[in-house]
Amino acid sequence: MRHAPCTTRTLRHLVLVFGITLAAGCSAPQAADAPASTATSAVVKAERLENLLVQGETNIPDTLLLTQAGARAIDPNGQRPLDDPLTCLARAAYWEAKGEGKSGMQGIVNVVINRAADPRFPDSLCGVIKQGGETGSCQFSWWCDGRSDDVREPKAYAQARDVARQALNHQLEDTTDGALYFHARYATPYWAKRFVRTARIGQHLFYRN
Repeated sequence: MRHAPCTTRTLRHLVLVFGITLAAGCSAPQAADAPASTATSAVVKAERLENLLVQGETNIPDTLLLTQAGARAIDPNGQRPLDDPLTCLARAAYWEAKGEGKSGMQGIVNVVINRAADPRFPDSLCGVIKQGGETGSCQFSWWCDGRSDDVREPKAYAQARDVARQALNHQLEDTTDGALYFHARYATPYWAKRFVRTARIGQHLFYRN
């Protein structure tokens, strides 16, 4: 049975009749809608922060900063589709460097952001991640390997999500020195010789033109 909303008038009537507030039969749709509302608000913030990030804007008002609670509301369990800046950035950090701690994840996030700010690449974080589509021509192997992109290690993803949040808030420095490319240290891709190595962070080497 669907309960009626708990209005002030309803509660006042119950108090007058019974002497107590019998709110058990009342529903609170505003409370039920709170998580979804928080997530929607946080996504809007993330998109605004992304635009400022890509434009190179450094003056971010405190009211626009994405909180840990907001980031968690967007993608609490790592199951959300990759359709917002926070999720795309966090999932990239997780899949590329989930065993390397914050510094390793930060390097990956730096590259994604640097690409989004470069006119030679898509101008959004999700666009950078998905460039080339879910085929063999994509830029990030975890995106086009045909496997699920959902998270498997919640603790590692919580860290990746917070690194992504800090990056969107402009609270992380670029430890890659402007890198646009990276590869695992065990690999020797043909293209690496054409670029300048800028950093070695964790299990990855970073490069720029």
